[in-house]
Amino acid sequence: MKGSLIILSFFVLGLIFGLTRFLPESLLESDFSIYALYLLMFLVGIGIGTDRSSWKVIREINIKIVLVPISVIVGSLLGVSAFSALLSDISIGEAMAVGAGFGYYSLSSVMITEFHSDTLGVIALLSNIIREILTLLVTPLFVKYFGKLAGIASGGATAMDTTLPIIVRYSGKEYAIIAVFSGIVLTILVPVIVPLILEFL
Repeated sequence: MKGSLIILSFFVLGLIFGLTRFLPESLLESDFSIYALYLLMFLVGIGIGTDRSSWKVIREINIKIVLVPISVIVGSLLGVSAFSALLSDISIGEAMAVGAGFGYYSLSSVMITEFHSDTLGVIALLSNIIREILTLLVTPLFVKYFGKLAGIASGGATAMDTTLPIIVRYSGKEYAIIAVFSGIVLTILVPVIVPLILEFL
């Protein structure tokens, strides 16, 4: 949760600087988000490529485990689509783009900001941070009432790192591999699914 709060703090700080015009005008007028996106994609690639244990898990795991990230994808997209019906200002496509972040707020929010709008990017950032924080706080209840895989589904892409300890604690060590695998798959798919959805908005 500490990492999520730090990210949120930087966002709030940037928001304050933007509103107060404290920064130089040249910095405010320049669009640095695309360069941040390029750098973030590069670092994500390095992280996944150098994590040998992650690739080993993918090679050795039973094919049935693929159903876990697939279920997270389908459930997330159906859930946000249904919820968008209650919101007049957000279309189903926009809601699906936000939901397709699967908790990966740092990447999905930048991509949505770049390819769609600042407003939807902020919504994606906050929604995915809230998803991670809820997983950290409510996983014990999720596991109790919805089963051992509930924490993994709630964590989405974060199930392989920030929410993994809480998932292992309440679901059991035997679910660690499933959580890591699901998180890796979702992390890889976020930069694929989000642009595809935005392309067809």
